[in-house]
Amino acid sequence: MHDFLLFMSDLIWGSILIYLLAGAGIWFTWHTGYIQFRHLRMFCPLLRRGITPPRDGLSALQALLISLAARVGVGSLSGVAIALAAGGPGAIFWMWVTGIIGMGISFAECTLAQLYKTRNDRGQFQGGPAWYMTRGLGMRWMGSLFAVMLIVAFGFIANYLQASAISRALHQTFNISPLAISITLFVLCALAIRRGIQGVAAIALWLVPIMSLCWLLPGLGLMLWHIDQIPSVLGLVLRGAFGWHEVAAGTLGYTLSQALSQGFQHGMFSNEAGVGSTPNVAAAAVSWPPHPAAQGLVQMVGVAFDTLVLCSITAMVILLSGVLDIPELQSNGLSILRLAMASLVGQWGSTLVTLIVVLFAFTTIIANVVYAENNLNFMLRPTASRRLLFRLSILLTVIAGCLFYMPGVWQLATIMTALMAIVNLIAILLLSPVVRELIGDWRRQRALGKMPVFNPERFPEIHSQLEPGVWDNAKRSTPSASNYNHRP
Repeated sequence: MHDFLLFMSDLIWGSILIYLLAGAGIWFTWHTGYIQFRHLRMFCPLLRRGITPPRDGLSALQALLISLAARVGVGSLSGVAIALAAGGPGAIFWMWVTGIIGMGISFAECTLAQLYKTRNDRGQFQGGPAWYMTRGLGMRWMGSLFAVMLIVAFGFIANYLQASAISRALHQTFNISPLAISITLFVLCALAIRRGIQGVAAIALWLVPIMSLCWLLPGLGLMLWHIDQIPSVLGLVLRGAFGWHEVAAGTLGYTLSQALSQGFQHGMFSNEAGVGSTPNVAAAAVSWPPHPAAQGLVQMVGVAFDTLVLCSITAMVILLSGVLDIPELQSNGLSILRLAMASLVGQWGSTLVTLIVVLFAFTTIIANVVYAENNLNFMLRPTASRRLLFRLSILLTVIAGCLFYMPGVWQLATIMTALMAIVNLIAILLLSPVVRELIGDWRRQRALGKMPVFNPERFPEIHSQLEPGVWDNAKRSTPSASNYNHRP
């Protein structure tokens, strides 16, 4: 079974998804007028005006931090290590490429999620790919298929892997019993998700910045300490990106296809651009200015932070340590990263990696519950009993991840992620004319010195697809235009 899953994973990624992801990224970069380059400076003003939590959804900051909680998991740590071990130093170059073009994809999917959002039974916003597939494309079956895949992939498979990473890290470093770890993690996760998306947002608001700094600061410190080696490491990355680098004195060579496939696969697995996960929380935000493009601009920065910053720090730590040159290096990503940190700063570096893994994985678990529960609400009418049983089933999966090792789960996760991405990328490509109209409307209003406000009556072909009342009262539900920075 393990060999079959590995074969299917290589087939889907190597034959389909790399080309679809690259094509979609280039398409949306061009189709939106190079949005990730032209409008990146707008991130701070948009985020600053979206800090105060509204009553009918999340603030822009809360939505961004929940999405970062999901993105910044073990994929940003051990995933990078696996990519470098299997694809060579050049894999991080292709991860950077996925981050850059992924920003355009993220903008498109999060903008669409904002546009087609609805209200749940408590009057708060909800939405995501399942909604824009149903309302925008008129394909309820496609939305249902995607919702089921996300529930399985993020609610169960991904959370199994995150819990397994926590258990292995704590057991190997501190010799803590997996049973004790599973019970503690069960309780912590249960407390974190009991208030739903609002509770997770409250935790992400303080935990995500702290844990990110705990990894960024030591990583940047090591880069400054070894700054004389940075040019040679970057040269190694560039040569390896195109298959020109050999390690171990020529005994092993990494090919272009290895670097490319590993970089794209682990880049998408880390930043989730195009997978369709982030739109589930982007739709829950109350956009300010009241325009769907505002949340797309905010969320695309999360892709850049995860891939171009956090993953780069991880890669630099590994490459500066030289552990990739060790013969018969373990294929376990966590072991590689721990060995790299220990070789650079001593044993405390290995302990630091363990603590960072625990924090990253924990926030990913609780954010994944939010994503999965949102799609359960799309499939079934939400009730308290269904919500309780669903959360309990996910928590039991977390326990299983701590206690049992199941070979092939990682390959199953990559397959499910790939299938989700294929469905979602097809959907947003079909809806790309809508994305272009929205960014054109945003730029037109800014060029006139106005605060961008989405008026659905200007788009009669879209207006009929929207839930009544969601955008009709946009002006009354947001701050006045006098507080907006009018610079185009």
